[in-house]
Amino acid sequence: MRTLTISLTPKQAARLQNAVESGDYASNSEIVREALRLWEHREELRVLELAQMKQAYDEGMASGEGQEVDRRAFLRALKAERTERG
Repeated sequence: MRTLTISLTPKQAARLQNAVESGDYASNSEIVREALRLWEHREELRVLELAQMKQAYDEGMASGEGQEVDRRAFLRALKAERTERG
């Protein structure tokens, strides 16, 4: 494994130390590895969400010209539909 030097705020360093001392983690390295796994997972989700948004945008653009919508009439129709459904 490669060794890296990182800078932490005093609060972050204290939280790491407390997590190790409490037995929640075996070492600071274990905490950092878990944090990196969570970051990687979040980044993967972000890429998927961006792809879904791009697909939705492309589908919207391909669906044709947009239409003017009367906001009040649209909301009334939604409320009426919700009322009918119960």
